[in-house]
Amino acid sequence: MALEELFKNVTKRFNDDAPEEHEPVFKCPRCQQTTPESKFQELNKVCPHCNYHARLTAAERMRLTVDSGSFVEYDAEMHSADPLQFPGYARKVESLQTMTGLKDAVITGECTIKGSRTVLIIMDSHFMMASMGSVVGEKITRAFETATEKGLPVVAFTASGGARMQEGIISLMQMAKTSAAVAKHNDAGLLYLTVMTDPTTGGVTASFASLGDIILAEPKVLIGIRRHDVSSRGTIRQRLPDNFQLAEFLQEKGFVDMIVERRSMRSTLSHLLKLHGYDREQEAGGA
Repeated sequence: MALEELFKNVTKRFNDDAPEEHEPVFKCPRCQQTTPESKFQELNKVCPHCNYHARLTAAERMRLTVDSGSFVEYDAEMHSADPLQFPGYARKVESLQTMTGLKDAVITGECTIKGSRTVLIIMDSHFMMASMGSVVGEKITRAFETATEKGLPVVAFTASGGARMQEGIISLMQMAKTSAAVAKHNDAGLLYLTVMTDPTTGGVTASFASLGDIILAEPKVLIGIRRHDVSSRGTIRQRLPDNFQLAEFLQEKGFVDMIVERRSMRSTLSHLLKLHGYDREQEAGGA
């Protein structure tokens, strides 16, 4: 009888994490193991087997980061035009607006993070891979300009596949525009925290995303300018390490300052903001 009970206990423990019949499961693209969808959501889309951090929507990122009810959005109705009359572009934007509930690939606004008032930028890769077109660049620029006027820090969650090709040279102009706004914010002595999420690439990496005073990244996110094989073949003509565009390699080389797991991100941001003097006491004292 004792052996039967032991067998039952071991079987129960083994099956605790197994998905219930008919329950949706998440299959991790990195380790290929499955997790019940409910548990995956409970873990904020982090694989419990290999710590893979899946992509979040802007709304999900907001929920994990800001104090409840504190977010006030900037430029909520700004949306893309079609400057080049690019075939199918207007229709694609409209479709994505319906699907994601976003006007474009970035949300900007003002909030508090554990009491520290800050301007927040969140890019959403579910909208055209968060490519940076005229609206994305303009909203980010305005966010930095508002932060400068109000004397506030900026926290930016970056995620992008690069420039928005459907807007041609106009998309490339956003690199200089956003960088100039960051420079003015920096000249005012204000703090800028970048959080690089998967993937942060192209013109976003080559501009405002790399200009943070402190650069954080989630584990093993892709960070780079161009594809690994294209970069190595076309420039230095050498075989680069397979992991050279991962956050951990870039931290080792000094480009990324900290790797922060999703469960610790809010507390880490709060700590950094308070460490630099952005807290309730300062806000109350300056009011």
